[in-house]
Amino acid sequence: MKSKNILLSLCLLLFSIAIQAQEFPEPLRPRRIVNDLTGMFSSRETNSLEQKLRHFNDTSSTQIAIATVSSLHGYAPNDYAQRLAEKWGVGQKGKDNGILILLKPKTGREKGQIAIAVGYGLEGVIPDAIASRIIRNEIIPAFRQGHYYQGIDRATDILIKLSGGEFTAEEYADGDTGAGWILLPFLIVFLVPLFVRRRHGYTTGSHGSSGIPPIFFGGFGSGGSSFGSFSSGSGSFGGFGGGSFGGGGASGSW
Repeated sequence: MKSKNILLSLCLLLFSIAIQAQEFPEPLRPRRIVNDLTGMFSSRETNSLEQKLRHFNDTSSTQIAIATVSSLHGYAPNDYAQRLAEKWGVGQKGKDNGILILLKPKTGREKGQIAIAVGYGLEGVIPDAIASRIIRNEIIPAFRQGHYYQGIDRATDILIKLSGGEFTAEEYADGDTGAGWILLPFLIVFLVPLFVRRRHGYTTGSHGSSGIPPIFFGGFGSGGSSFGSFSSGSGSFGGFGGGSFGGGGASGSW
């Protein structure tokens, strides 16, 4: 009788493991930090996010991962995001400095769902209220207009700056992030050469009559070639490092 109970328990355990494996997918191979399992983004958009987040991973050791899934299998969005992030081990072991942005697209009558899961080591830097604000203010308004890449691109920029210490959670909540200063170098690079060219009468050139400095045509020419390879800027992605999650983050829907 005892052996039958052990066998039954073992069968139930194996069945539970098999079901969980279906509910929580493995990350893509070859290893990527952006795992778009539903095709929410174009290949160009995926590559752009991949390069940016790999570069941040390589220069800071903090991992911000993105996953899109077709179903949450009955889990609440934040619970699913926490479980998936824990399974994948987003972030470094011991530092627990991982963030997972989870997306479930809108399908039929089902709302789209989004969650930001924050590892133990970043909960003080990105508290739940700030994760919720990023979802409400940066992601959902863009998603409601169908601009999925723009919403995630903006959100990852803010998460990078928060976790990198460029501004604090309080400064973000107050709207004091110094965003205007970020644009100043680009305005100088753009406007000064344009002013000089116009002053000297050089309003035409190899790029037509706009007078726009040639610097702006370097990497964005034909076909978006700057996004064609992950080798540019950050090298290959070595995989997730075994970070842990304890419930930090927030979720929302659109």
